[in-house]
Amino acid sequence: MVSGPAPSLQPADRPADRRTRTADRLVAPRCTQYRLAMSERSHTPNTLRTALVAGLAMAVVVAASNVLVQYPLGDLLTWGALSYPLAFLVTDLSNRLAGPTVARRVVLVGFALGVALSVWLATPRIAIASGTAFLAAQMLDVAVFDRLRAGAWWRAPAVSSVLGSALDTALFFWLAFALSAAPLFGGWAGEDIGMGTPVPLLWVGPEVALWVNLAVGDFLAKLAITALALLPYRAVARSRPAYGT
Repeated sequence: MVSGPAPSLQPADRPADRRTRTADRLVAPRCTQYRLAMSERSHTPNTLRTALVAGLAMAVVVAASNVLVQYPLGDLLTWGALSYPLAFLVTDLSNRLAGPTVARRVVLVGFALGVALSVWLATPRIAIASGTAFLAAQMLDVAVFDRLRAGAWWRAPAVSSVLGSALDTALFFWLAFALSAAPLFGGWAGEDIGMGTPVPLLWVGPEVALWVNLAVGDFLAKLAITALALLPYRAVARSRPAYGT
C-alpha cells in the first residue's frame, strides 16, 4: 500500500475561514439595515420641513385658484387656469425632495382644502367635479413622476404634469358640464344648459360644444404653465438633494 502526504486544507476550506464567512453573512445584512435606518433618520428633519412647506404651498395654490377662477381672462379662460397648474409643480417638487408618500400627503391637503372652498364658493356639482379631478390627476402625477424619476431631470415633471393636466381637464369638464349639456341631463344642469351651445373651436375652428371649447383652452393654458414651471423646478432641484440620495 502506497501512502502519500495527507491532503492539506485549502485556504477557502479551513474551518476558521468558513466561520468568518458565516459571520459575515449574518452581520452584513444587519449593518446594511442599520445604515439605512440611520440614513432615513438623518433625512427625517428635511423630509418634515419639505412636507410642511409643500403643504402650505399647496394650500396657497388651491385657495388662490378657487378665488381666481371667478374672474374671466378673455372668452376662454379664468385667472384660475393660470394658477392651478402650479399645484403640479408643488407635487413634483415634493416627490423629488421627499418621495411619493410625502407627495401624496401634500395632495390630500390640497384636496381637502379645495373641496371645502369649492363647496363654499361654488355649487355642489362643481365641488364634486373639482375635487374628483384634482385628486385623480394629482395621484396620477405622483405615480408617473415616481416611475420616471431616474431619467433626465425634465422628463419626470414634464410627462407627469402633462398627463395629470389632461386627466384633470377631461374629468372636470365632463363631470361639471358635459353631462349637464346633454339633453337627458338638462334639468339637472339648470344655469349651465348653455354649455352645449355650438361655438367655433378656439373661435376659429369647426363648431364644438361650448364646454369642449373651454376645456381645450384650459388644457392649452396648463401646457404653457407646465413648460414655464420647469424653470423653478430645475432651480430648486439643483439646490436640494433628491429623495433617496
